[in-house]
Amino acid sequence: MMGLLAILIAYLLGAIPFGYVLTRFTTGKDVRTEGSGNIGATNVLRAAGRGAAVATLILDMAKGSAAVWIAGWLTDGSSGWMADAALAVMVGHAFPIFLGFKGGKAVATFFGAFLYLTPIPALAALIVFVITVTVTRHISAGSILAAAMFPLGVWLIQHATLNEVVAAVIAAGIVVYRHKENIRRIRTGKEPVFRWGI
Repeated sequence: MMGLLAILIAYLLGAIPFGYVLTRFTTGKDVRTEGSGNIGATNVLRAAGRGAAVATLILDMAKGSAAVWIAGWLTDGSSGWMADAALAVMVGHAFPIFLGFKGGKAVATFFGAFLYLTPIPALAALIVFVITVTVTRHISAGSILAAAMFPLGVWLIQHATLNEVVAAVIAAGIVVYRHKENIRRIRTGKEPVFRWGI
């Protein structure tokens, strides 16, 4: 019962659309009508500037970590329920009930959740992300490659439980799937490059 409660809490935490709220609060704009239409930090940067983007990034990561922590607290540290909570918080971000189930790509929430659950592989994925973005100047490319490499890191570095490995594979699948339009734009050379600033 407590495990199911942890999953519900994780989903609802994930569904809090910080990017939407911060953009609306600071500019009056609906971030979903700006740029890519995404509610994540990259599009918030375009729509509302650096401050709102950094706050969105931190809060989206924090809700991922908080969801896994709460699951551990409610279930006496069950790795299975914590892994399920990591997925639930990502699903909440990607398909939030508060925005008609149309949310973001769950990258920051993914990193936040797995930094708590499997910290070393998550940090390794973060390094892959930074290097890829530095080379390609595409946030999406960094997100896709980091997510795709992450399950291998969980398996090789963490020596994780089966639940954690399966969760890592599913989480990576969610991130890659949510970037399907970015993949199409990268292939056609139409993906916008990242610029830190407005």
